[in-house]
Amino acid sequence: MEKLKLVKAEESDKNFLIRLRKVTMVEHLEKAGIYLSEEQHISRINFNYESTYLIYTSNQKVGMLKYLEIENTIEILQLQILPDYQGLGIGKSIINQLINASKISNKTLTLKVLKENPARHLYQRIGFGIVDEDTYEFFMQLLLK
Repeated sequence: MEKLKLVKAEESDKNFLIRLRKVTMVEHLEKAGIYLSEEQHISRINFNYESTYLIYTSNQKVGMLKYLEIENTIEILQLQILPDYQGLGIGKSIINQLINASKISNKTLTLKVLKENPARHLYQRIGFGIVDEDTYEFFMQLLLK
């Protein structure tokens, strides 16, 4: 796989991020019974926008990562990969970079995943465990081995 590059998102990237969100998330949201308006999708993109990074491989935008690093935690807020690039190890590679960062900084790595989203299985294979849940999401944490 080509080397991945994270580039801080700019205002001009929002149209790409809206398309990416719809193509990667709407199916899972609707399976969970969540139907969002255009404004709600945009609001989710704008939430902590300063923490959004585009994922590039071979100078091609293939996805996005949004994460927050706070006191004792690194929280993955969103990780979305274009369907044509899913299954190539890009998401796993990005998560492994965050795992390394969490180990170096001695911080807990967490994320939430829709119960209907098959990405949950990737997270479990990498070493995340379910530590809590609500109606729609599993709250997961990297379980150190």
